[in-house]
Amino acid sequence: YMRYPNKPRINEFLEKKGTLTTGIIQRVENRNVIVNIGKTDAIMPQREQIPREYYKPGNRIRVFVLNVKETSRLPQVIVSHAHAEIVRELFELEVPEIEDGIVEIKSISRDAGFRTKIAVYSDDPNVDAVGSCIGNKGIRVNEIVQELGGEKIDVIEYCADPIEFIARALSPAQVLMVSITEEEKRARVIVADEKLSLAIGRNGQNARLAAKLTGWKIDVKPASSIQTQEDAE
Repeated sequence: YMRYPNKPRINEFLEKKGTLTTGIIQRVENRNVIVNIGKTDAIMPQREQIPREYYKPGNRIRVFVLNVKETSRLPQVIVSHAHAEIVRELFELEVPEIEDGIVEIKSISRDAGFRTKIAVYSDDPNVDAVGSCIGNKGIRVNEIVQELGGEKIDVIEYCADPIEFIARALSPAQVLMVSITEEEKRARVIVADEKLSLAIGRNGQNARLAAKLTGWKIDVKPASSIQTQEDAE
């Protein structure tokens, strides 16, 4: 039985759970990335890594503390580099209006390493929530994109009206019509035929992220399918 006289208490790490911290990459071990976050080495499992990202030992990295488990030795800390909260923190750091509570982040959906959609809102009619997040000539959002290794970011203005919000969430595709079924929280979206692949996105990514952002199931259909239906009737 070994004793650890300077063993950090689990409480020190429990306080970090659900927060972001900066660490130093130590090594890659069995596909896990080992990150030193001060008094301990945390584990970043493969599922919490960003695809195609090269984790180089010695590099600083911003991670989200997912979980802390008590073990017989040191507390085991699990961290993530793919968590949506990392995007939230970067926007809070880069956009003073968010830090000051003038602009609110309503929701975030992230496909780490590829694309993020973020819905923002301000109840001050004189404040452009989207413009604040993008910054003059895109300076603010570009800083965040750079920090995330080139991940695409769609900044969308939140709207309490689900029809309008769903239409905006499918950006950059333009939507012709949205009809919703409240009970099932399902939306049927019509886009021009030539915009169908843009609305759905590669491997369904754009529609999937829009669904997660809004909390609605989204079915995207081309305008021609409606015409065909009407002709059949």
